[in-house]
Amino acid sequence: MHTKRVTIKSSGATIPAIGIGTFGSDHIEAEVMAHAVKTALDIGYRNIDCASVYGNEREIGAVLKESTIARGELWVTSKVWNDSHGKANVIKSAKQSLFDLGLDYLDLYLVHWPFPNYHPPHCDVDSRSPDARPFILEEFMDTWAGMEALVKEGVVRHIGTSNMTRAKLELVLPHTTIRPSFNEMEVHPTFQQRDLVSYIKSEGMIPIGFSPLGSPNRPERDKTEADLVDMEDPIIVEIARAHHVHPAAICLKWAHQNGIIPIPLSTKERNLRSNYEAIHTDPLTEEELTRLKEVEANNRLIKGQVFLWEGATGWEDLWDEDGIIAR
Repeated sequence: MHTKRVTIKSSGATIPAIGIGTFGSDHIEAEVMAHAVKTALDIGYRNIDCASVYGNEREIGAVLKESTIARGELWVTSKVWNDSHGKANVIKSAKQSLFDLGLDYLDLYLVHWPFPNYHPPHCDVDSRSPDARPFILEEFMDTWAGMEALVKEGVVRHIGTSNMTRAKLELVLPHTTIRPSFNEMEVHPTFQQRDLVSYIKSEGMIPIGFSPLGSPNRPERDKTEADLVDMEDPIIVEIARAHHVHPAAICLKWAHQNGIIPIPLSTKERNLRSNYEAIHTDPLTEEELTRLKEVEANNRLIKGQVFLWEGATGWEDLWDEDGIIAR
């Protein structure tokens, strides 16, 4: 099966239309995640979404070293973690990821979160850093200067943001020399973020969707009683039955047909295969896509409580939902 690819406006390069997520730092052993990457490559995946904080880039690098797939066919993303903001730290962090992954360049490097609010692995949802602070444009632009330097050096092909809001992007974009080509964000049928997705596309960027299945295996600290389960939504279940597929496939078809690159995570070969096939076969009809708009419920699952600063009123302050950046 030929892997679908999406053209990037800023460079003319192409990115595979589905990737494998590798977030496993809290609950999946590094070797298990690396084996899933190997399985995914055997199935046909060519897009691997990594990050330094996931703690498994060295193991994934060993898989890439053994692979016979040409480097030009692969798309590898990594991200700078919150404890490495600032120009010099960004450059150092990217080169550590390159070393761990065994690569000469990254296809995409992202600023993982728009503020340097560090929290340790496995921390409780109520954990707070005394040094946490809100988004500060000048600090972010110093971090972005490191991102641009990596592109100029040739060790990163594209740069982008992650977990950004429209309000923050509207501040950042006029100050960039090299604009972000992507924004990675939570997006799934019950949390469609239509305004933000539309804005990102209008700025020539591509949205990458994490938790595209509604993140059923996310850490316990990211679960609340009010959370909805996408794959149990009656409309999604009904459409899945009509297509004779698991509801997960409908979530992925929805993302793909809305111009979003999904990066579902799985360690099971059966699920990896069905996720890959979902965007390559049997597309949704226009009527089905219209019906899926009804599923939207502003169901944010990854709320980011551990990034809150002293004086913040709640996790909503991280997301500028009223269009105003909280201070």
